[in-house]
Amino acid sequence: MGKPTGFMEYKRQVPADREPKERIKDWGEFHLHLTEEEQRKQGARCMDCGIPFCHSGVLLAGMASGCPINNLIPEWNDLIFKGQWKEALGRLLKTNNFPEFTGRVCPAPCEGSCTLGISEPQVTIKVNECTIIDKAYENGWIVPNPPKTRTGKKVAVVGSGPSGLACADQLNKVGHSVTVFERSDRIGGLMMYGIPNMKLDKSVVQRRVDLMKAEGVEFVVNTEVGKDVPSEKLLKEFDAVVLCGGATKPRDLPVEGRQLKGVHFAMEFLHANTKSLLDSNLSDGNYISAKGKDVVVIGGGDTGTDCVGTSIRHGCNSVVQLEIMPQPPMSRTPDNPWPQWPKVLKVDYGQEEAIELYGRDPRDYCVTTKKIVGDENGNVKEVHTVKVEWKKDENGRFGPVEIPGTEKVYPAQLVLLAMGFLGPEDTALKPLGVEQDGRSNVKADYGKFSTNVPGVFSAGDMRRGQSLVVWAINEGRGAARECDKYLMGKTTLR
Repeated sequence: MGKPTGFMEYKRQVPADREPKERIKDWGEFHLHLTEEEQRKQGARCMDCGIPFCHSGVLLAGMASGCPINNLIPEWNDLIFKGQWKEALGRLLKTNNFPEFTGRVCPAPCEGSCTLGISEPQVTIKVNECTIIDKAYENGWIVPNPPKTRTGKKVAVVGSGPSGLACADQLNKVGHSVTVFERSDRIGGLMMYGIPNMKLDKSVVQRRVDLMKAEGVEFVVNTEVGKDVPSEKLLKEFDAVVLCGGATKPRDLPVEGRQLKGVHFAMEFLHANTKSLLDSNLSDGNYISAKGKDVVVIGGGDTGTDCVGTSIRHGCNSVVQLEIMPQPPMSRTPDNPWPQWPKVLKVDYGQEEAIELYGRDPRDYCVTTKKIVGDENGNVKEVHTVKVEWKKDENGRFGPVEIPGTEKVYPAQLVLLAMGFLGPEDTALKPLGVEQDGRSNVKADYGKFSTNVPGVFSAGDMRRGQSLVVWAINEGRGAARECDKYLMGKTTLR
């Protein structure tokens, strides 16, 4: 370690964000950048802790602790401090196919288990990672590197989200001919259409797709496997198939008034907005507008936050975000020790913008929706709610119990359901005869990724359920390894 006392000499510093009132006027990324000298100091804070939990990639208490793709974090932090950026890039790319994605949208479980975080603000791992890859693109270090020879084997990858792209990238590196099928008109899955542009600029996604094309990966868009192309046809035309279609069935809200006009799933709202933005800078009007409306977002996670930020940029009249869970504590509680993921209150970009505009955090906690009420024309008008408290039942399980007298009515002309996802759609699965587990996910053991159908593998949210981009990359890489082993009898992939 080049600076053994760095963690004592330098304070944690992250780049400033553009001012909320300024950034809500456009759809550009809102993060600014540190100077090179400042960034090198942040690399110096990595403390040579002996056992770097930051890249452990394990599940503790059901949550990721450490980096699921086992990034060599202390190594490239040290190289950042020394100013050896190209060498840092080499170490980063050994484990991560797409650091420009994870460096922007990953919640950074690595930082949650950083040893320095026991007593001091943790190392800025996520920013360091993003800086390495952005600097690499700026300096022209990222260039197409197609395989020197081809194996003659053909692989179909279904779905172009992070797991599908990681799988395709790995299989292409070892010389297989890979075709990626995507039902949307652009490649990237939820990274393209599910994450708003201000969090992940779509030029960043397209840049990587163009690189993979130059390296020999073939992309087929506007093609839904099981509908536009029979699933069985893939088994005949390809030597192996990897299913990476994601967990795209949204969780619905079974309450009175759900059918009213103006009630939408979050992904309908976000997908249409980004497509219209890319197609016409929103001039075509082919999106669900929040302009001038009172917006109620039901769901307190990242997707809900994206709905808040998008609604604000449309020019909504007001926005609230309803969360059935209690408000997290300000700091770790005794039952949430390091190196578990810290379950503490965070104020994300959407909440920051709402606070700046409306003077309050848009989130209301311990709230459940009772019904949605419409006007005489069938348009949503109100959301009726009640407060809940979480109590143990006779079996010792916690659940929400309504509190009488806490009923509240929120005005709403747009309601967005952001309550997570239940599992994969089975359009491509049923014709193949692929087995699914009790939660409807593809049945394929972690580490093997093989289904009950020979030559068919599965990875990402389609296999494990809704999860993080970084877990999807982990699974895509793992499925590629097992697929390569199936095709060749052995593999050099890790």
